[in-house]
Amino acid sequence: MKAMILAAGRGERLRPLTDTTPKSLLAVGGKPLIAWHLEKLARAGIEDVVINHAHLGRMIESALGDGAGFGLAIGYSPEAEALETAGGIARALPLLGTEPFLVINADVYTDYDFSIPARLELGDKLAHLVLVDNPAQHPRGDFALEMGRVCESGKPMLTFSGIGVYAPRLFSGIPSGVKVPLAPLLRKAMAAGMVSGEHYRGRWHDIGTTERLHALDAELRASTAPVPSCPPRPSTCATATAPTFIASTAISITSAVSMSRRPCWC
Repeated sequence: MKAMILAAGRGERLRPLTDTTPKSLLAVGGKPLIAWHLEKLARAGIEDVVINHAHLGRMIESALGDGAGFGLAIGYSPEAEALETAGGIARALPLLGTEPFLVINADVYTDYDFSIPARLELGDKLAHLVLVDNPAQHPRGDFALEMGRVCESGKPMLTFSGIGVYAPRLFSGIPSGVKVPLAPLLRKAMAAGMVSGEHYRGRWHDIGTTERLHALDAELRASTAPVPSCPPRPSTCATATAPTFIASTAISITSAVSMSRRPCWC
């Protein structure tokens, strides 16, 4: 299964940080948000990843390169102007192929195991959504889950995590380059009984504001060992010139990544 990471958003609520740094490259726990996803995808056995971008997109490509440092093959789907979720996915379809694919929002943090959707068989369904408990900032939720089926309403209401598996045909009627939101497509598919789902009760954070970014950074730094400095040559970082990321502040990228091994975020 291929995966797509949605990284085209401007991140208005994260300004001024996102005035100079793409939202997906903001750091928490010593590494960029998007790097946490890429590492988990590699561990899940997913090798091909597509990343869309618009605002400061060249910085994303420079930081991540072709993905070899993560053990991945990364392709990019640039957008002159962000096309919203469904529009961005539709534009990337030529890179995603004809089989169902995993999509992840770049601006969430989770310990969800991506090998679970990688093994999923959609069958005749158009989508499979991962739902989570409603966070404080979104108490009403988005959708309901009833017997493995996602519905527009019901009890309890849960929040869409930004993680889902989609059949390409869900987006087949969208012209490339047109702005289209995802929610109307999902609601139409739900009405036809074509969306399955699951309730994930583990760790999940939506990084939509500077306050939530700071809080997650502090939480991760308190719960994990400090990120080690790059050791002197020879080392696993010796062939990589990795960017410097300053957590929860304006990010300074000292150099583009040129990697032949796993990146060292230090």
